[in-house]
Amino acid sequence: MDSESDITILGGGLAGLSLALQIRQKQADAAITVLEKREHPVPEAAHKVGESTVEVAAHYFGKVLGLRQHIAEQQLPKLGLRFFFPAGDNSRIEQRLELGGRQYAPCPSYQLDRGRFENHLGDLCRERGIQFVDQADIKSISIGSAWRRHSVSFLRNEQTANVSSKWVIDASGRRAFLKRQLGMQVPSPHIANAAWFRFSRHIKIDDWCSDPAWSDGHSGSTGRWFSTNHLMGKGYWVWMIPLASGSTSMGIVGGEPFHKLTDFNSLTKAISWLEKHEPQCAAIAKDNLDHVQDFRAIKHYGTECRQVFSAKRWGITGEAGFFHDPFYSPGSDFIAFSNTFLTDLIDRDLSGRGFRIRAYSYDRIFKRFFYGTMTAYQDQYCLFGNPTVMPVKILWDYLIYWSITAFIFMQDRMCQQTMYLRNLFRLSRLGKLNHFMQDLFRQWHAATEGRPRSGLINISEIPIIREMNSRLIENMNSGIYTQRFESNVCQLELLASEIVAESGLNLKVPKAGSSSLALTRDCFAKVFSPATRTLAAHSS
Repeated sequence: MDSESDITILGGGLAGLSLALQIRQKQADAAITVLEKREHPVPEAAHKVGESTVEVAAHYFGKVLGLRQHIAEQQLPKLGLRFFFPAGDNSRIEQRLELGGRQYAPCPSYQLDRGRFENHLGDLCRERGIQFVDQADIKSISIGSAWRRHSVSFLRNEQTANVSSKWVIDASGRRAFLKRQLGMQVPSPHIANAAWFRFSRHIKIDDWCSDPAWSDGHSGSTGRWFSTNHLMGKGYWVWMIPLASGSTSMGIVGGEPFHKLTDFNSLTKAISWLEKHEPQCAAIAKDNLDHVQDFRAIKHYGTECRQVFSAKRWGITGEAGFFHDPFYSPGSDFIAFSNTFLTDLIDRDLSGRGFRIRAYSYDRIFKRFFYGTMTAYQDQYCLFGNPTVMPVKILWDYLIYWSITAFIFMQDRMCQQTMYLRNLFRLSRLGKLNHFMQDLFRQWHAATEGRPRSGLINISEIPIIREMNSRLIENMNSGIYTQRFESNVCQLELLASEIVAESGLNLKVPKAGSSSLALTRDCFAKVFSPATRTLAAHSS
């Protein structure tokens, strides 16, 4: 059976379904077809990774797509990202340096059960007149031109069907139909591997220590287990994420050459690996083997692409195009970025406005965001077990994120080309500064590796962290936005100078911020005060 559509989306996972809903907001009458290989509804919990969202994705799903009610009622809030750095043999969680908050941040984030969430998105698509075809096995794609329609052939219930459309968007994940067909694969220089599994019960890190002093400030809804917990070590980290369906997602991520996928690419190997590197976590995992729901592994998960948006009316979103690393949970952020660019291009085209030049510029902007963010991960896994440098790097990475991509997106300026022109110099300054700082962290690590730390760095008590996070959700006119952008840049330039001074390295920051916007020294006292050089002044 042949059919026609305005937009055909290849893949009905998180990226494809959310894109369809976002397009529908702009184009109430557009014919939208989503082709998904899996049968819906999909299983809860044991479905996909990518359960942890950060500020951009939370804003995208909650506010932009209007899903706050579902998230509040059917998903879990997230008590931020939380990190535990090595101490001895890692057999006692309370002896490890901890970086995390005791309060929820002003700007919310969530833990999403991907199966439950994608089922809800699929239901919404059908309710809103989007043709959502599950069990559709795509067989061929014929890419048209600026004037010729695209055609997709797929198999469903042993019958072949074809759909032609003005636009075709690849949201097929790692199958990456368009990238492969058009020869746009680019090898990623970031080499790391991951394995993950789910338990059909909540595993609460709060239960790993019975000392009441360690539990202080983390009761009820502020339990540590509501965070995305990271167990850190040299070249690796282990995640634990709670899901509203009652399950817990656990995963091992190892950067090469420190850890090979063959070290943990089966459940048995993963448990053995945990026994060596994270014995306390291994003991908990072994106690819950009867509750294991699945196991999956992926080699060299980094992926890149030559182009994601085309004036010939095709586009790519999600892992079908780019993915760098799960460490800061950025996957859904980049879905939000690409979907927002694509929605604007499609809306302009269907409304009879120009889109071709924007397709080119959006493609460049998206890739600059990606490669700018990549600096936080590439060649940085060597630092992950360093309790002196890594907490500072994490806080720096937060502030960079809240000052560039999150700030632009959450202030609804992602598609304002004049904004990029007005702030080109500021973006350049921040990019140059961030590259400098990531190199600084590597040098600092080489000078401090192996020094033990303990205690708590409570980010809820660091003024600049809460201030910069809360700025994301302020309502700003263009004038205030520009002022805040400049203020963010100057704060980060001055903060970089403070970090360099504390590191003891003889380096010069690319540009110093205005002294009139200087940070007060106590803003980062919990990290940088001379009395707290061990990063543990506020120990629990």
